[in-house]
Amino acid sequence: MKTYLVGGAVRDELLNYPVKERDWVVVGATPRELLDLGYTQVGKDFPVFLHPQSKEEYALARTERKKGHGYTGFETHYDPNVTLEDDLKRRDLTINAIAKDDDGSLIDPYGGFRDLESRLLRHVSEAFTEDPLRVLRVARFAARYAHLGFSVADVTLTLMTDIVAQGELQYLPPERIWVETERALRERDPQVFIEVLRQCGALKALLPELDALFGVPQKANYHPEIDTGVHVLMAIEQAALLSRQRSAKATAAAATESGNSQVVFAALTHDLGKGITPDDVLPSHRGHETAGLPLVEDVCARFKVPNAHRQLALSVCEYHLHMHRARELRGETLLKLLEATGALRQTERFENYLMACEADSRGRAGLEDQNYPQADYLRRARDIAVAVTVVDLDVSGLKGKAIGDALRDERIKRLTQFRKDSASSDTGDSG
Repeated sequence: MKTYLVGGAVRDELLNYPVKERDWVVVGATPRELLDLGYTQVGKDFPVFLHPQSKEEYALARTERKKGHGYTGFETHYDPNVTLEDDLKRRDLTINAIAKDDDGSLIDPYGGFRDLESRLLRHVSEAFTEDPLRVLRVARFAARYAHLGFSVADVTLTLMTDIVAQGELQYLPPERIWVETERALRERDPQVFIEVLRQCGALKALLPELDALFGVPQKANYHPEIDTGVHVLMAIEQAALLSRQRSAKATAAAATESGNSQVVFAALTHDLGKGITPDDVLPSHRGHETAGLPLVEDVCARFKVPNAHRQLALSVCEYHLHMHRARELRGETLLKLLEATGALRQTERFENYLMACEADSRGRAGLEDQNYPQADYLRRARDIAVAVTVVDLDVSGLKGKAIGDALRDERIKRLTQFRKDSASSDTGDSG
């Protein structure tokens, strides 16, 4: 029996990238031998075991043969005669098919180290096409390592295009698509994930609402980049950047720190309504916010998107223009915006809303570094509204709804005054 460190741990160690978990492959062993050594079996489709002390995963070397559609349609074979090279050959990319011996030497039968140096995401073998989930995985790796100069090999992109053309993506469970997508939205450059999916046709197959945005014009005075699809790519790039910058974790890890997938997803879907704007009114998109709401709902339902992501996406879709012109809103409208975005009760959701709207504003050609004072303005408005309580009011003789109405009226009154004071301050008027 021989064990080897494999996969992402070897890849990221060679890239001087943070190693988050380690996986091992075991050659020349049977399930019974590992059980007798105190390992705990956790795999259902093939034997995967947890080490008795480290609890790291150890999998028996195996081969796979396609027998159906989708990513689960495989027949798995494992026995002590399966070699390390056999096991590595079934993997997706060459950079994930490098093993490390306990003496530190590398076993690299498929050129993974060469591709690491060349910054290339290349498939191991033609068996790559047997698993349609690999289309999303490769796009996700492209998003993770784009800042290091990695790109998808042309031959691999061709295979991904073939998988899409054969309709294999339709056999992927929606939950699995979402898992890969959500992970990609947390990567450093999620816009690259979308770009790669679009290059191979997968974006149109999975997210036609998003694919439809490319080529749709916007008014150049608001959007110098013109193309709506390009704007969305820029917005999610900014969303990832902002969420990393504002992470509570050490800034030294900013290059690899996970982004906020809720914020990035909201930025990704905020302009879906522009994809159904009638041609005769382009490049105007009046009412695109409400027009986009059913499309966001459809996407969330199709992929069983978690409710927190869905709620934020809907809020940003409907109210991103309100946020951009927050300083113009009357007191009543300002309160409605605060209520709709969770400002009064859900601080995290509200902050995510502000971040997604800022990403939308910065996701425009030449405006990536602009200030976004609207966020602090709305935070101050939130503080004013929250500060008003029933204790501050004369509610003698009032009951039930009447008390709530009085509270609301007082908040509107103070927000109206806040707007006036802010306007006076901006113009230098001492009042």
